[in-house]
Amino acid sequence: MWPSGASGRFPGSRDSALRKSAFSGNLSALPAHLIPTGRSVRVFVSANPEDTVAERNELREHIYPKLREFCRENYGMEFQVIDLYWGIPSEDWDSPDLQKTRMRLLEECLKTSAGPCFVGLLGEKYGTIRIPGEIESSEFEMILDAAIEAKLDTRTLEEWYCRDENAVPPAYYLRPKSEMLKNHHNPDDSTTGSANKKTWRSVAEEIKQIFITSVKLLQEKGKLKSNQVKRYLSSALEDEFDFALGKQTAAFLKKCVCYIRKISNIERHAKIPEMAKYTDVIKVDNKYIRDPEALEKLVKLRDEFIPTIVASSNLRVYTSVTHCDMKLGYSQEVENHYVDGLGKQFYEDMIDIIQATVQQNFETETDPLYDEILQHLSLCKTYASFYEYRCEALNLVHKYLQPCRSGHIYPLIIYGGPCTGKTLLLAEVAKKACSWLQEEMGPDSDPVVVVRFLGSTDMSSALHCLLQSICEQLAVNYRCLLQSRPKKILNLHELFLNLLNESSFHRPLVVILDGVEQLSDSDDARKLWWLPVHLPRTVRIIISTLPNKHGILQKLRCLIHNEDSYIELIPRDKKMCSQILKHQLLRVKRKVTSGQQIYVNEAFSKCTLPMFVNLTFREVRNWRSHKDVDGSTLCVTVHRNIEQLFWSLENKCGPRFVSRALGYITMATTGLSEVELEDILALDNIVMSEVLSNMKPYSPLRIPYVMIAHLKEDLTGYLVERQVRNVTLLVWANRHLQLVAQKFYLQNADDLQEMHCNMAEYFLGVWSGGIKKPFYSEPQYFENCIRKESRSIIDENKLYNEQTSFDRQPPEQPWAFQCNPLEPDIFFVNHRKMTELLHHLTRSGMMEELMTGITMNFSWLYTMIKIGQLERALSDIDVAYNCSQQKELKFLASTLESIKHKILKNPGSLSAELQQILLPVVSSLPKFRNLLVQCDKDGPKYCSIVPLHSSMDVTYSPERISLSTSSLHVMEILPTYSPNIIIAALENGSISTWDVDSRQLLRQITTAQFVIIGMKLTADEKYLVVSTTNNTLLIYDNLNSCLLAEVEIKGSKHSGLSGESSVIHGFTLSNTHALGWLESSKNVNVIDLLYGWPLYNFHCWYEVTCIQCSSDGIYAFCGQYLNTTTIFHLGTGEKLCTVTSDFSGGFVKYILVLETSQEMVMIDNEGCLSVWSIEDITNPQLTEEFDCAKEDSEMVSTELSEDQSAILICKASSIELLDTHMWKVSEKFRAKHNERFISAVLSKNCDCIIASMENTSSVFVWRRDTGQCMASLQEISGNIVKLVKSSHHNLLLSLTVSGVLSIWDIDILTAMSNIDKTGRAIHKIILSNRGDYVYSLDGSESVQKWNFNTGFIESSFKHESIVEKCVLTTTGDLMVTSDEKCSQYVWHTGTGENLFRICGQRISQLLITHNDQFIVSLCEQNASRVWRLATGHKVCNILAAFKNALITTANTFLVGMTQNKLLAVSLWTGSITKKFCCDDGATIVSFRLIPDCPDFVVFLTSAETVNIWSLAEEAICRRVQLPCNFLKHLEDFEISPNGKLGIITHGDEKFNVLDLQSGKLRIVHASGMIWKQCLSCDGRYLVYIGFRCEDDEDNSVSSLIVMRLADGKNIGACSLYKTPTFLALSQRHLNIIVGFDDGSLGTYTVVDRVDATLKIKIATSNSRQNNKTHIYRPKCNNYTFKITPDCLWRESTEVFARDSPITVSDSGEGTDTTPTKKHNFCYEKMCAAIDCRGQSFAANN
Repeated sequence: MWPSGASGRFPGSRDSALRKSAFSGNLSALPAHLIPTGRSVRVFVSANPEDTVAERNELREHIYPKLREFCRENYGMEFQVIDLYWGIPSEDWDSPDLQKTRMRLLEECLKTSAGPCFVGLLGEKYGTIRIPGEIESSEFEMILDAAIEAKLDTRTLEEWYCRDENAVPPAYYLRPKSEMLKNHHNPDDSTTGSANKKTWRSVAEEIKQIFITSVKLLQEKGKLKSNQVKRYLSSALEDEFDFALGKQTAAFLKKCVCYIRKISNIERHAKIPEMAKYTDVIKVDNKYIRDPEALEKLVKLRDEFIPTIVASSNLRVYTSVTHCDMKLGYSQEVENHYVDGLGKQFYEDMIDIIQATVQQNFETETDPLYDEILQHLSLCKTYASFYEYRCEALNLVHKYLQPCRSGHIYPLIIYGGPCTGKTLLLAEVAKKACSWLQEEMGPDSDPVVVVRFLGSTDMSSALHCLLQSICEQLAVNYRCLLQSRPKKILNLHELFLNLLNESSFHRPLVVILDGVEQLSDSDDARKLWWLPVHLPRTVRIIISTLPNKHGILQKLRCLIHNEDSYIELIPRDKKMCSQILKHQLLRVKRKVTSGQQIYVNEAFSKCTLPMFVNLTFREVRNWRSHKDVDGSTLCVTVHRNIEQLFWSLENKCGPRFVSRALGYITMATTGLSEVELEDILALDNIVMSEVLSNMKPYSPLRIPYVMIAHLKEDLTGYLVERQVRNVTLLVWANRHLQLVAQKFYLQNADDLQEMHCNMAEYFLGVWSGGIKKPFYSEPQYFENCIRKESRSIIDENKLYNEQTSFDRQPPEQPWAFQCNPLEPDIFFVNHRKMTELLHHLTRSGMMEELMTGITMNFSWLYTMIKIGQLERALSDIDVAYNCSQQKELKFLASTLESIKHKILKNPGSLSAELQQILLPVVSSLPKFRNLLVQCDKDGPKYCSIVPLHSSMDVTYSPERISLSTSSLHVMEILPTYSPNIIIAALENGSISTWDVDSRQLLRQITTAQFVIIGMKLTADEKYLVVSTTNNTLLIYDNLNSCLLAEVEIKGSKHSGLSGESSVIHGFTLSNTHALGWLESSKNVNVIDLLYGWPLYNFHCWYEVTCIQCSSDGIYAFCGQYLNTTTIFHLGTGEKLCTVTSDFSGGFVKYILVLETSQEMVMIDNEGCLSVWSIEDITNPQLTEEFDCAKEDSEMVSTELSEDQSAILICKASSIELLDTHMWKVSEKFRAKHNERFISAVLSKNCDCIIASMENTSSVFVWRRDTGQCMASLQEISGNIVKLVKSSHHNLLLSLTVSGVLSIWDIDILTAMSNIDKTGRAIHKIILSNRGDYVYSLDGSESVQKWNFNTGFIESSFKHESIVEKCVLTTTGDLMVTSDEKCSQYVWHTGTGENLFRICGQRISQLLITHNDQFIVSLCEQNASRVWRLATGHKVCNILAAFKNALITTANTFLVGMTQNKLLAVSLWTGSITKKFCCDDGATIVSFRLIPDCPDFVVFLTSAETVNIWSLAEEAICRRVQLPCNFLKHLEDFEISPNGKLGIITHGDEKFNVLDLQSGKLRIVHASGMIWKQCLSCDGRYLVYIGFRCEDDEDNSVSSLIVMRLADGKNIGACSLYKTPTFLALSQRHLNIIVGFDDGSLGTYTVVDRVDATLKIKIATSNSRQNNKTHIYRPKCNNYTFKITPDCLWRESTEVFARDSPITVSDSGEGTDTTPTKKHNFCYEKMCAAIDCRGQSFAANN
């Protein structure tokens, strides 16, 4: 379970002893592997490899993956099976090395497995004896003599066994095959390989026979004891069974299981050659019979040894008897039947044992401090195990730890170079500190040891996290209650010092910090200001550091002047190293010859580091006495020794396997577990191709585990195990090893990316769930295609992929393992995926997977928030944004920041909160669609409210950077291809490139001798061109910021004749040319950007005013005075043509080139526009002209839309939008009086116009179709003076008067227009029963019809005055409304036609019967009426004045209150037929009808009673007395449909649920002050809006909450960021509609995860459609009312107009009236609208 906070709690009586020992740092009290439930479930499978192939393959392919999934989901740990026979050649089954490895791994499984540890598969085959790998010389010579005595040929034995004097005592060892067999190292040579196999089989059989005969002979003579004989004459199977089951306790044997298979009458079929696979056979007289000696041993093992174990324990043993086929023997069919049964039984047994022996451990999951402590203690225990020999430094540390009652106490500093053993020494100190202190201070003392290996974990890498974790650990040990965690580092340091003073002589404190130089430099950690110099008497601090790293040691000497506080670890002398090596060799029963010792001493004379000694030991322990050794055999440096270690590994295990395996471990952020390494190597085709070099691939395609075992064994001590979150990871023992591995295996960029991709795919789970990954090489593929030429290459490719794709069996990788689907908050976090995936996705460049797999993944977000890692999630999103530059990530980060307090308080609301914010912007930011779909899928597990359409206004804050103190100093701003990088030119001549996100100056160009006029970038951003007041263009290399050329711009002869020097009027760029001109000049200078020299001049007719280049850079369009444009060829300088428009009074200010339609648009300074066709570039033709000179308005800016379908023309007083297809003004916006536009731009799809006004600090967003201003965004830094649009990323740059630049995302700005609003507060919402439309009243003259599926307003029904009442028919086809001018209207909602209008009386309440036949119009002053909807004719008058009347479900009565009475009026006669009045003088407070019981009314009285009144019997059926003053502040009262429950609220934070049957009242607390509630039609859910009393930091004013009444649990909550004004609940689909004060609607649906039948209506929601890039907004239809009424009401009569479609009838009649034939059309139309069959009226129209 994940509680909200889980760190730093006191260890009480309920806490485990492990936890107490871990927090106090008592290593001796901790178990071997620190984790109470074990590291993983590791099962050793013992079996004969020959007769159990089918069983083991079945288990591996189908059963093991299921068990692994079960353990990961339910216990958060791995399930691993050790089957060393799998995947290796049969000739290696009896290898001595393999048998030695099997016994070692069997012992590990028995010791470390958390659950089942041993499975024995025993059949009818005993197995062959083992070939010993090494025999003591005396014993071997005895056996050799016995063989000679038995007259056996011993040449083979003597040839294959060699004497080794380096063994202690001397021994004979079996020579390796590589040394004895020809060309054994070349597996590709199939001929030699098969010959070698045959040779080895012959040699092995001969050696076995010699041992059998000789040992038996020696046994008979009594020269060998029974245990010695057993080593030679027993099979590996018997040894493993005896070791695993022979001397174990009954409790331990519960974790073991044996499966025995007996084959009846197998002796009869021994002659069949295939039966040799299932039993031991020998050849006698050319006949195969069962081996009687092997049978005897098998019977002894199976029928004596195992039953004895069972009799004394609870060992599970299953015996299965199978029967052979009469002809075929043990056929395939018989074996398959047995294998199927075995698989099922194996799965059930493993589950039973796991559930009985493994406990779910959530301690390290819920307490990060506990996990941090365990990680360091795990490393400490590992490092301490490598510390072998006592040195003087250890004695000095021991002396330092002894109690001292006088003098100053300083920290102790241990320093030394790399590989001097600092870490091992401190680990040994931490291990022995508790015992040392207890020896000195008595056994009753309880020391506290805090140990941290800095840099090994995230929490020990930064000073703030380090001090925080140490403080929390100290607080737990010394029982100090921490009210809160200090956020400031100084406060944290003060807390640290205070906690040091909590130590005492009873509880002394030792703090050990290894590798201070590994601390990051944040908070000035390397300055060591935080290290206390003077310590309390009972505190000791020991730290280690490198002497020359970051100046740490020098700073320490400045702080601590006492030389006794420093211990330097220096290399040992050569003699000591030789002694250490001698002791190490003797411990493994090895030595070296005197000749070899000479070269060992020579190596020690060059290096005596502890690690060098250890590496030398690893090398020389494998030396045989006959090995030739010289001066080059041993390496003389640590680095070279490590390289030699890796080379020897490659020779043994294969270069590709070793390089990839060690590469994966090195590149992982925190290491890899053994199982992960096995999985990832199986996914690596390069490794698998080496492993299967001479084998045929098969499913499942996996690495033989023996290769992993050999790798770990050969790197023991260098590749160490580390506990992280219940997972044991393989990591390098020190940084030197990691650096060498990185240099060796992670240097090739292509290999590195491929490996990162493999790691990323593994943690993404790409190939899990049985998905097959292709495995083939290119030569094989093409050879296969050529061989089968009859097929097409495509068919062959598909077939070959199917044949060469194999299941690699990697596990699923969810973000959290759910223990129980019905309890989603109980889970184990997939910490391995959390730690590794982001790192490998960023390194591999898999940006799409980075977004979908992590940052835009709902499960990841929810899990991170649930475990309290929101800050880390935000950091990961920031990393992803820096890699991908996707604007969605930036928006998501700001969104999470804005709702941080809400989701931290209630993580389950994450999906609803995200949907509310992302739904409005998803059309502009389409990459959010996948995240929304995940919210829809997984969100209801935690929150039952699903927003369908959000009305939330987008809260958006741009990135800002201050360029200068004033906008006057900023000359030019240029956006770039990178969305966060801009280039700014200042008045002082500096050109700066800024990263706006980080506010960092990337590069700067200084042109102090020039004053900058303008600046532009080429389209490819290769060149940056700057114009200056010196009439020069400066051409820069934009990437390197270096000046390439300075070119002077020269004008025509007449320019500058007035005596004033002309300056550059403007310039423009193509990709290869710059075109510049001076003021009043007719010449244009064309400059080659590549070489930086002038090419030629363009000579124009008039003074040049503007230039535009075509996108391909071929043509230049030069605008001039007198509205003239000349077209030049840029490549040749040729003048092609000149055109002049009829508006010759002004000059060309803008030129737009429409490439798609081959048109040129000239816009002059007055806004006049001429369009020219340039299909023939030499002869343009005028096609359109617009004369706008009559408007006295200055041109500001123009913009051509991205699709060239529209042109925006911004003038000072207006904005026009031209349709380029029709060439007409489609929209026009005018500024208010005395207001001026600064600039305006178009959104990407032209739906919106974004503009800024003069002397304002706001950016305005207008909707193009309605002209409505959807948003006004305030710029906090001052008035906006300039807008610049970046088309690359659809960004808008705004500059304010204070010199602050803001970058706005236009996509997000336009997303604000996706919400429809009426602009007035919603007063009422009416829902159609079908649920497809919603109608709203907002106090205006219109009723809005909203499409529920799109969230847009579809129609508006205009009335003469303010609409007050509205009702709908059941089908929703007809709507009846009333306004404040005494009119009633009947509308057809589909066509919008006002069918009927009645005038005469103001309506106080409008009701419709449930069968849609009658309308009840209640009036306060005059008589109320019941009239027929189909005709408009009156049915009856009601004289009583009702208040809050209701119509019974049977459509017979109108029930209401009047003058302290409850009346029931007949809808046919209008007369009062039922009446109730309180006898005791009490008043009726409120009443409700029971929907399921039409004849019953429930009402409350002022006498605090609840009464149920039967209309049929006119009597009170039940009365419930409420507590005194209960109804004093009655707010609302609701009844469940079945009448069993009543919900009463008082406007406070409580719901009062009254059981009307038993009279019991229970209180359910709400989340905040209840404003409004609705009860679902089935009475199961209560939907309400609550206002919180406290001020929340997430800006939400209220919350929408769904409560399940059965248990009173809030099953969903969603913040409302606007003021709600109305709440409605559709009874059919459980949809919620909330009206807000700005005239918008929010729609939600309730999806309770308990109900499997409930649906999410998201599939039909427009916002979830993945194939749509933009939401289609239908045009709103405006319908208006009839001017002339059809009927007038006068007191008790009604008068129809002459042209009324309904005939006049007697007002007093209550019978049906029939319209005349003349007006039959409207009558049928209204009747059809009421009728559910929905007739069509197209013919009548």
